[in-house]
Amino acid sequence: MLYPKITKTAKALPKKRVTNHDLAQFLETSDEWITQRTGIKERRISVTESVASLSVEVAKKLSQDIDVTTIDLIIVATMSADYSTPSVACVVQESVGAVNAMCFDVNAACSGFVYALSIAEKYLSHPSYQTALVIGTDVMSHLVDWSDRQTAVLFGDGSGGVLIEKTSSQQSFLAESIHSDGKRHQALFGHVIARDNRFRQIGDTHPFLVMNGKQIFDFAMRDVSKNMLELLLSHSIATEDIDYVLAHQANFRILEALAKKTNISSDKFLSNVDRFGNTSAASIPLLLDDAVKTGVIPLSGESLCMLTGYGAGLTWGSLLIKL
Repeated sequence: MLYPKITKTAKALPKKRVTNHDLAQFLETSDEWITQRTGIKERRISVTESVASLSVEVAKKLSQDIDVTTIDLIIVATMSADYSTPSVACVVQESVGAVNAMCFDVNAACSGFVYALSIAEKYLSHPSYQTALVIGTDVMSHLVDWSDRQTAVLFGDGSGGVLIEKTSSQQSFLAESIHSDGKRHQALFGHVIARDNRFRQIGDTHPFLVMNGKQIFDFAMRDVSKNMLELLLSHSIATEDIDYVLAHQANFRILEALAKKTNISSDKFLSNVDRFGNTSAASIPLLLDDAVKTGVIPLSGESLCMLTGYGAGLTWGSLLIKL
């Protein structure tokens, strides 16, 4: 019996770098203020790139060495799709020629890549599915109010993804714990678009991302840390047995606090938030690709990793994977 495993990673980034000094030209802020509070030094911002174009770039890198007609599934995790329909995944399918793939998007905000990976693993447990592309892409610069210092300094744009193939004789997807709580959906929401018609009057709308920073921090400390520890406990895995944690890159302060809360060494929490900021669904696959390209995680199946996402919804969850 063969099991699905991640065999390749890739990323795509907008060309434009925006530093903290650049933001200080039009916001009441400074490099020191942003760095001390978030750990972010710069981020990539889309000028000509779209969610679709970044996703397509990732998909082409992932599929360049395989027969694209063998791709059975394409999932794109995003909260900033270019169109309400069709899905980004369908645009990706057309661009790479994966004519036999089932395609759809997943919107679970910053948890999106974890959700999408979980879904893909379930499909690949069925005999009909052998190969999948799972991509996380967000162009958060389209959702941010660039006059709001609270959110404008945090977010960036990017895309990352993985190729999953049913080629392993050993299970690599070991366990998961994934949750949602719609009662707290107003802690983080964005881009309300009014649609006019003859039969209703349009009310006030807010086209930008709105975030209650304190609620999100408390949520990460309480629910996310609990989720990570309970997943380990339920499978009798000690914190010291984890090789690496690839958590959503919200900001460095939250990553440090999660390390302390879970008693997992901060050295095991990989991070690139200083270079990319919070890229929502793209943050974990971007981080994973960095780790693979630098040889930290060689995809040999020997590294026990926890992938943890958390974001709007509220949504959160963790996967234990041998990478």
